[in-house]
Amino acid sequence: MPIATPEVYADMLDRAKKNSYAFPAINVSSSQTLNAAMKGFADAGSDGIIQVSTGGAEYFSGQGVKEMVAGSLAMSAFAHEIAKKYDVNIALHTDHCPKDKLDGFVRPLLQASLERVKGGGLPYFQSHMWDGSAVPLEENLQIAEDLLQKCKAAKIILEIEVGVVGGEEDGVEGGGGEQLYSTTDDAIETAKALGTGENGYFMTALTFGNVHGVYKPGNVKLRPEVLKKAQDAVHKEFHTDTDKPFHLVFHGGSGSSAEEIKEAVSYGVVKMNVDTDTQYAFTRPVAGWMIGNYEGVLKIDGEVGDKKKYDPRAWGKAGEAGMSARVVEACESLGSAGKHA
Repeated sequence: MPIATPEVYADMLDRAKKNSYAFPAINVSSSQTLNAAMKGFADAGSDGIIQVSTGGAEYFSGQGVKEMVAGSLAMSAFAHEIAKKYDVNIALHTDHCPKDKLDGFVRPLLQASLERVKGGGLPYFQSHMWDGSAVPLEENLQIAEDLLQKCKAAKIILEIEVGVVGGEEDGVEGGGGEQLYSTTDDAIETAKALGTGENGYFMTALTFGNVHGVYKPGNVKLRPEVLKKAQDAVHKEFHTDTDKPFHLVFHGGSGSSAEEIKEAVSYGVVKMNVDTDTQYAFTRPVAGWMIGNYEGVLKIDGEVGDKKKYDPRAWGKAGEAGMSARVVEACESLGSAGKHA
């Protein structure tokens, strides 16, 4: 199938919320990891979301270019072509964009999509994330209002973050303590500023103890009930026609238990970011290949090595297979496996 149209993407997220499952959103940074993610979704029989961060986009453009917009557009072009060969819907998303990178990342991509849509085409990406977690809530929502209007015109879904995710991602450090937990007041202020869908389609990453990075189960103190309280508060305040007015996003899921994930999804999480785990799933088989084929990979003691062992396609296939398998696992744990439209 081609990359999901705006209508197909909205339907994907609506179905997920209605039926209490979520889509893994897999971060990629190269054509190999993009291929691995697509195959993983196809193997799982799941529609899915593939996303690129500011650092991932820069890396995708190559070390001689290192430019976020060029890398994003190259990733989009590659994905649009290869997605035609699979029978699941894939949506493209740009991940965490802080304030200081808006003008060099999301805004130029939005403008490019807007021009394309005006010409009768489809947007390059189906959703963009504005990460305002490092600025005061009022400023966060003011910027979000402006971006939501532009996203609506470009037929793109906006993702925002309300609250703080701990840990570090792409050089952005989160906080700690109670600021890791969004409040019901935060949720109500968000709905006052952006509406509950009438002003444009958006997703909300409310925080409930989420932390980016690598953590063992039990070391991350999640409170999924924060999400339910937020949904209930907005539903009561605005008399919405659903008791889960927000389409929620789960960031920083490493170290979360299956029970915590399931509970969060039941409260309206439709998208869960998966990056750290798939990075390891790609790299571990590559490391195993190098160690297991040591004498062939290296030209030891003046010998010639084994071309079939050091050919990047050989160890690259191992990495792709490992990552694809982890994507399947994510689809199964989030309940999206076998549910493609």
